[in-house]
Amino acid sequence: MTKRSICLHLVSGGTGQTLDAQAKACAPHFPDAELQFRHWNLVRSRTQLRRVIAGIASEPGPVLSSLIDAGLQNDLEDGCKRTGVQLLDVMKNTLTFLEGATGTQAVDGGPGGQYIMDENYFRRIDAMHYVIEHDDGQQTRELKDADVVLVGVSRASKTPTCFYLANKGIKAANVPLVPDTPLPPELFELDVPVIGLTIAPDALLEIRRTRLNSMVPTKQHAGGTSLTRTSYIDPEEVRNELLWAKRLCTRHSWPIIDITRRSIEETSAAVLDILEHPNPLSAPG
Repeated sequence: MTKRSICLHLVSGGTGQTLDAQAKACAPHFPDAELQFRHWNLVRSRTQLRRVIAGIASEPGPVLSSLIDAGLQNDLEDGCKRTGVQLLDVMKNTLTFLEGATGTQAVDGGPGGQYIMDENYFRRIDAMHYVIEHDDGQQTRELKDADVVLVGVSRASKTPTCFYLANKGIKAANVPLVPDTPLPPELFELDVPVIGLTIAPDALLEIRRTRLNSMVPTKQHAGGTSLTRTSYIDPEEVRNELLWAKRLCTRHSWPIIDITRRSIEETSAAVLDILEHPNPLSAPG
């Protein structure tokens, strides 16, 4: 069955990240429609808005708007009426709802008002620097400064998860678990949470095989251990490696998150849930 193609216009006075995330979260609920996103970001003048309206007219489709400026929003509504397309003011609906919930009147925060260079902003920057400097077992003497330390075998998504957490202001270090390679003693002296990431053997094998296709025959692994193609992707070796890593985490009461069917965002959400609600040996489902 051919999907119906729909051009969905996203009009924002800021970076458009919030509107884009909302649209993408809704898209999977309409499997019979193929949504083609058209992003119109940083729309803050009537000149820019005229360009947006012209673009909508050239590719007619529904419009989601998060414009703060009431004048620009009114002009957009007029333009959509002339073009004959539907418009939903996401910001207005949300603000109206919150006004009723809080009993207070919303004030004009300006476009991009959520992006403020405050303490939280600089914390995210510091967290990003920390992740870069403490990736893959680097500078283990500074693990005590982390908010969380992730451990796991090679290709268990430790690094991308740490970078995602840094964007939330979390200083996340990661340490690779390599059989027969001593772990840094600092890892066992931490007051901050240590969380293990694991993955199903078949999924890990597929990831590693894909990785090795773009690498030289011998991979130099963190900690100086040389892993040949055979050991790195041998099914039995991989199963033993994962079992050893799980037992290590269990022995030290480190919670374990299975990332097999999780996106980086979902894995990060599970990490954040553990940080907020510690639960030994297991992670949220």
